[in-house]
Amino acid sequence: MTEQNKNQSIISWGIIGCGNVTENKSGPAFNKADHSVLLAVMRRDAAKAADYAFRHQIPKHYSDAYELINDEDINAIYIATPPKFHEEYAIAALQKK
Repeated sequence: MTEQNKNQSIISWGIIGCGNVTENKSGPAFNKADHSVLLAVMRRDAAKAADYAFRHQIPKHYSDAYELINDEDINAIYIATPPKFHEEYAIAALQKK
């Protein structure tokens, strides 16, 4: 666990689905809010996930949603996928151990 996440007052976000909506609206906001940091992003296309993470200075990126969900440093998940995937990812996040 990172030093930053040892303090439970920090919300360490992961975004599943880092497309156009998160590019300018919701994505940058996670790092602007007090006690909040965007720690990881996920996009099915690994190269696009890496590019997004690089451009926004996000430390981690994934091409598999379940890898992001199971990242022990993430304690909050923003699901920015098409709605048909919301239920599946929300349930998986709630079941995270």
